[in-house]
Amino acid sequence: MNNDKSKAPKKFHLSQRHHMTIPWNSFIQNENVPARNASLRERASIVGRIGIIMLSCGTGAWRVRDAMDNVARKLELTCSADIGLISLEFTCFSNEHSYTQVLSLPNTGVNTDKLNILENMVKNFDDDFSSLTVRQIHHIIDKVQERPKQYTPVASGLAAALACSAFIFLLGGGIPEMICSFIGAGIGNWTRAIMGKHSMTTIASIAISVAVACLTYMYTFKIFEFYFQVLAQHEAGYIGAMLFVIPGFPFITSMLDISKLDMRSGLERLAYAIMITLVATLVGWLVALIFNFRPENFLPLGLSPIVIMLLRLPASFCGVFGFSIMFNSSRKMAMVAGFIGALANTLRLELVDLTSMPPAAAAFFGALLAGLIASVVNRYNGYPRISLTVPSIVIMVPGLYIYRAIYNIGTNQIAVGALWLTKAALIIMFLPLGLFVARALLDKEWRHFD
Repeated sequence: MNNDKSKAPKKFHLSQRHHMTIPWNSFIQNENVPARNASLRERASIVGRIGIIMLSCGTGAWRVRDAMDNVARKLELTCSADIGLISLEFTCFSNEHSYTQVLSLPNTGVNTDKLNILENMVKNFDDDFSSLTVRQIHHIIDKVQERPKQYTPVASGLAAALACSAFIFLLGGGIPEMICSFIGAGIGNWTRAIMGKHSMTTIASIAISVAVACLTYMYTFKIFEFYFQVLAQHEAGYIGAMLFVIPGFPFITSMLDISKLDMRSGLERLAYAIMITLVATLVGWLVALIFNFRPENFLPLGLSPIVIMLLRLPASFCGVFGFSIMFNSSRKMAMVAGFIGALANTLRLELVDLTSMPPAAAAFFGALLAGLIASVVNRYNGYPRISLTVPSIVIMVPGLYIYRAIYNIGTNQIAVGALWLTKAALIIMFLPLGLFVARALLDKEWRHFD
């Protein structure tokens, strides 16, 4: 079973759809009974539907299970769930009876706006929803599930352009690299958004959008090189054009799920993130081979440490704000995440520059700071922690390291590639560890397994 509510195209018969729509209204047996007094089957349908929609938003298994448990308790049920990347199996118990459902999604993605609405719904379920009828609750869930994305493909493209141009500055790139990355990433993510609206498969949309982004960067750079005599060394920034595909949410949530022993969800998310990363870097490598572009070091910017630090704050804000918009956060939520990311990422970079601290250790402290601030913000305005922390640290994911690893392995420089891959793996492991420690310090529920 799945949770896909989109209508089948007219030219296809419904039976040809690989993922079929669940007729949730068919579970309704009594129109006038409050949900808490409804049958086991009706109440379980509410629990499962909220869980599968939360899963579709990209959040981890622990949060999905916690939401399902909270709703089940309000409906006087006991719930046990097994959760993966795009599917969940759960059983609800009531007295001597039980009811089991298996639900699945056609695809995965990230939607922090919808996640915020669902978390508020779960938090206020006892006061606002448990006295409603089953049909009324399903009608409210219908509105949440069918809620359109807040941003058009053009807006998503601009958000990626802003994020990647800021990203490339934080990596050490200058104005030529930033402009070319802005254009390449913007057109690339616009392409991905258009393909997403037509339900293209994940691998195809990633591969084509990365190819478009890289080719756009290459041609833009050639124009700059020919007409404005830009130095050839500025070609090093082409990695920035593809950074909009960094699978930050699955990378981070995979490690958090593994840390809570949700091994199925964690390993599936990790495999998905690795697949996206490999497809993106391999496509980028192939395009670079065509143009004979190599991942060289960036030219020195010639700025003092104080100026660089002051510029890193707004650049980090812009990068995190752009990624938040790509995750469909509201503008206010994106700004909050941007401020958190500005502080956390600047701390990370300054620790690397001003001390002898390795990048992986600095990433831990940056993520720790982001997690601590996000926990305080969560208590103040209720924004989901993951909607704030992941955008604020996704800019710390070492996309440049991963690309250099694949490039060097692809050119048979195995030792160099393994070195870059090891550096990237250490940083990726320390980022969720910082979030885990912050959550364990400030969330007593997270500290315990029961």
